Amino acid sequence: MERRVTLKSSHQIERMARAGRLVADVLDRMGDELAPGVTPADLDAIAESLIRGAGAVPSFVGVPGRLDDYRHSLCISIDDMVVHGIPGRKPISAGQIVSIDAGAIVDGWHGDAARTFVVGDVPAATSDLVEATRRAMMAGIAAAVPGNHLGDISGAIEDVALEAGYGIVRSFVGHGIGTEMHEEPQVTNFRGPSRGRKMDVGLCLAIEPMFTLGSHEVRVQSDGWTVVTADGSLAAHWEHTIAITPDGPRILTVNDRTPAWLLLEAPV
Repeated sequence: MERRVTLKSSHQIERMARAGRLVADVLDRMGDELAPGVTPADLDAIAESLIRGAGAVPSFVGVPGRLDDYRHSLCISIDDMVVHGIPGRKPISAGQIVSIDAGAIVDGWHGDAARTFVVGDVPAATSDLVEATRRAMMAGIAAAVPGNHLGDISGAIEDVALEAGYGIVRSFVGHGIGTEMHEEPQVTNFRGPSRGRKMDVGLCLAIEPMFTLGSHEVRVQSDGWTVVTADGSLAAHWEHTIAITPDGPRILTVNDRTPAWLLLEAPV
């Protein structure tokens, strides 16, 4: 049975914002802890402690997979990993890029966000990829205004990638979010044959572009979870949970310490 699109009330959006603030807190802490020698498993343990210590539940634990349910609080994807990287015990090294995806459930409502971090010095091409993917997310969010269509988000994201010549991962896309982590509608990071659904006030979305330095093609590793680029090129992933309000998009996965470059003061 096809799931229907749900619109959230202002009260429900406030409840989602509580989950979003916790996710922002977790990602802030991950940025503080991330350094050469730290393992993804270390970061995952810290994140789980933060989420459960706040009286919340990690969104990702128990998500069904091809082989096993997911067992971790974070997805940590390094270098050519795109998404769904399982936190392992191999230490992180200087010169790597690390995408960290976090989700939390607070009183039944989800928050979901991701950031790509640079560890130490990296080539300009690598840092440019990370920054362009972030800019694409913000461009997509800016297009999420009442009366626009989902395709306007997709087109805004695609334009950033096309300008720089990056690959746009097509197999994994943004999504609706609320009392379930993945709800309808899907939000692609590339234009489709039509502009898609018109966006209404109360629609909540997770907008998450994934760009690569090479092809858009990906494959899933033998663990059933980790998605890597088929050509071994580097990948970056950014994500915010947003709500569409009468005044435009409201980013929910922020806190009082969120820097200006991860905020959107007004639609552009």
